[in-house]
Amino acid sequence: MPQLRLALSQVDSRVGDIDGNAASVLRWTRHAAEQGAHLVAFPEMMLTGYPVEDLALRSSFVEASRHALVELAGRLAAEGLGELPVVVGYLGRSEDARPRFGQPAGAPQNCAAVLHRGKVALRFAKHHLPNYGVFDEFRYFVPGDTMPVIRVRGVDIALAICEDLWQDGGRVPAARSAGAGLLLSVNASPYERDKDDTRLELVRKRAQEAGCTLAYLAMVGGQDELVFDGDSIVVSERGDVIARAPQFAEECVLLDLELPAAAPAAPSGRVDDGLEIRHVTLSEDPVAGYQPEFTGTVAPPLDRSAEIYGALVTGLRAYAVKNGFRSVLIGLSGGIDSALVAAIACDALGAGHVYGVSMPSAYSSDHSKGDAAELARRTGLNLRTVSIAPMFDAYMEPLALTGLAEENLQSRLRGVTLMAISNQEGHIVLAPGNKSELAVGYSTLYGDSVGAYGPIKDVYKSTVFQLARWRNADAEARGEQPPIPENSISKPPSAELRPGQVDTDSLPDYDVLDRVLELYVDRDQGREAIIAAGFDQELVTRILKLTDTAEYKRRQYPPGTKISAKGFGKDRRLPITNAWREGS
Repeated sequence: MPQLRLALSQVDSRVGDIDGNAASVLRWTRHAAEQGAHLVAFPEMMLTGYPVEDLALRSSFVEASRHALVELAGRLAAEGLGELPVVVGYLGRSEDARPRFGQPAGAPQNCAAVLHRGKVALRFAKHHLPNYGVFDEFRYFVPGDTMPVIRVRGVDIALAICEDLWQDGGRVPAARSAGAGLLLSVNASPYERDKDDTRLELVRKRAQEAGCTLAYLAMVGGQDELVFDGDSIVVSERGDVIARAPQFAEECVLLDLELPAAAPAAPSGRVDDGLEIRHVTLSEDPVAGYQPEFTGTVAPPLDRSAEIYGALVTGLRAYAVKNGFRSVLIGLSGGIDSALVAAIACDALGAGHVYGVSMPSAYSSDHSKGDAAELARRTGLNLRTVSIAPMFDAYMEPLALTGLAEENLQSRLRGVTLMAISNQEGHIVLAPGNKSELAVGYSTLYGDSVGAYGPIKDVYKSTVFQLARWRNADAEARGEQPPIPENSISKPPSAELRPGQVDTDSLPDYDVLDRVLELYVDRDQGREAIIAAGFDQELVTRILKLTDTAEYKRRQYPPGTKISAKGFGKDRRLPITNAWREGS
């Protein structure tokens, strides 16, 4: 059977940075060529970054992407790389779609192209368009209706884009009908907790349906709230894993494959779902036989805590670096949330770029101030202390606030202090709120909610504790100083806004609260279904009411890394003005 050395470029891209992304394609293609690759591929919408959202509706951006694609083909040839076929994702448009109501203006498409010998040899668009969760592709794109197949070194290779694999029908069975020896899918599939297991089973299933080897190439990096974890996979036609790339790391996966020879006559006509085969022969003759050098390595999957932590570090690093921020500022209370955020920030950006502020009030305990100092000592981050007591007294004298107003004043004074330092010194503020608190409104608007990014916004409190313990254990296993003080993990959580206050004064135990919230928020279960799952009726009613009435707060919270199937963001869109109550 013909041999083929495949190079899967599991790399990052930046939305809108067309020139920088093109330079990355050039750089990684050169690397693949130096390793003797016969075909190199890049992720979905590599040239523009993903997702581009409403940029897809801007004709100037679409044309810039199309122009850059043609220019890139020329640059590859000019640098002696023209004989190496390159599959790269970009933003294009339909040439024949007519304007009509309900179709995005300009008929933009989520496209990929094959570049060869200085030309664009083949263009095609995603056939299945996702319209769930964080995806709005019906809003932005029109679907493709072809079955692209390229012949490289005597092997027919069918091409697909992300959702083409996730939905039944379309290009997967069409690849079998076209007699493809390899199905190559380029993807920008966002990370979700536990998604890697689902992804692997999907790829195995689709390879068996296509009847050929399947290469699933994924993107890495972060874009706003989304994280891309890589985890590219190659499986045989039986579903056996041949190669698997690590998560959260850029890597060129090189693999020597033996694949079925293409039929003498190129496939043509219409196949499954009415897709029309578009076949382009790039090189007819197989390569001379050689001894395989890259036989496939399988990176071990990360355990659950390591995977989530890796996603949080990747998300924060991408947000800061891609937006040009060099340093971050965190209010350090000595509690578990700010301690975990600080550890993530140090791992993402380096401790020298992390600035902490301890802002004690009259109600701050000695151990909380001490725990913040100990965290700084362990991590090496920069720490200063700014007491809010004089500011608090200055407000209280004319206002004479009591109760909740008095408590919230302290939080807002801390927010003002952080934003003032941010403006003066140029650090971005990180909000330390977790998903449990955001769900039930246990946060103060313009107080602990201030910031440019919320690294643990989609992390339930019980998981915050798990991640803190994991990070410390991981450090110990590597012979390093655990970053988070044990007292920050073991002491009862408290906002310390009044004497002796603890979170359980106002909230249920976090283990119970989080299980109810996961059913309500993540799985969209109703009140009766949650009660039937074994939870107390009054408790469920209270938690759901708190969650429903806090929607306006969540809308004003900064973006943060998404790790669940349904975070507080684009994939959970509820009206603020909403009279519906579960069980009413």
